[in-house]
Amino acid sequence: MRATLPLLSFSALCGLMTVLGAPDEKPPLPDAKPIPLVQVTPLPDYQASFTFRGHELTRFRFDPAAKRPFWYPAQTSLAPSVIRMGHPHDPISHRHHYGIWMTHNIVSGINFWDDEHGKGKGSIQHQKVLGYWDGDESAMMMTLNHWVSEEDGEVLLIEKRHMEVRPVPDASSWLLIVDSEFLAPNGQTTTFEGSGFGLMSARMARSIGVHDGGGRILNSEGQVNEEQVFRKPARWCDYSGRLTVDGFAGITLMNHPGNPNHPTAYHVRNDGWMCNALSLEKPVAVGDASPLHVRHGLWVHEGVPDQRRCESVWADFVKMSLPDMNKKP
Repeated sequence: MRATLPLLSFSALCGLMTVLGAPDEKPPLPDAKPIPLVQVTPLPDYQASFTFRGHELTRFRFDPAAKRPFWYPAQTSLAPSVIRMGHPHDPISHRHHYGIWMTHNIVSGINFWDDEHGKGKGSIQHQKVLGYWDGDESAMMMTLNHWVSEEDGEVLLIEKRHMEVRPVPDASSWLLIVDSEFLAPNGQTTTFEGSGFGLMSARMARSIGVHDGGGRILNSEGQVNEEQVFRKPARWCDYSGRLTVDGFAGITLMNHPGNPNHPTAYHVRNDGWMCNALSLEKPVAVGDASPLHVRHGLWVHEGVPDQRRCESVWADFVKMSLPDMNKKP
């Protein structure tokens, strides 16, 4: 009776072939360079995918015909996105909630906040990509945007936007660091007027929201949920909740101390919306001679971190060097 050999899996077979290979066997391309661990890959239709070891963490979308650039999805090692598009209970009037996005309600009298077009409305129009950079610690991208009045095509702001995705230490936890350098056109002054809407916002997944999923809001002052956090100044604000059957995740939105009006107010709701308010009570003017530099960090994480952990991540974020906004690809 002939004995039958057990079938080997593909991975086991590959391992066996490696063991049986000649000890002095050379790789097929000995001069091939290692693959960067963190990459940003340009895609069709004005998109760029940020990946860590081939796993997509987020995608930047910058169609010039859209109202504004934005990031979607934002993923950890868990499958679902931590953010969503639109308000779960008001998808029409709140369709402008684009995952993670930057804009402002009133810029020198022009509304850049909602998705309506026409008189008194503005769009953030992508002009060109200024560079892509890959690396083992992070991947970066920089773009040029014009903040434009739709009524007459007037450019109100010229923005260089530098974005960096930095895993800390793996796909279950990573930073999105966004630096914006604003200039007004020659001879002009442009003002971010007093408003609780803008600059950096995130629309959390429905299951993470306090109202829909029993999630939790926590800020740097130890205040919890909308009743305590709403429009209160803070260094950072975390929104965490259930993302899968047995998994939790969230985002800590961090304000840099070099930003105007720091510590700024946070406009946060139990319905899953979170915004860092640049100019809630004090307008911020931008001239044509010296740029206004604004920096935000978003820590996308698994689990529900306590105040000490969020504070530690914020402290590390503050220590990071500012990017060279004039570097070449």
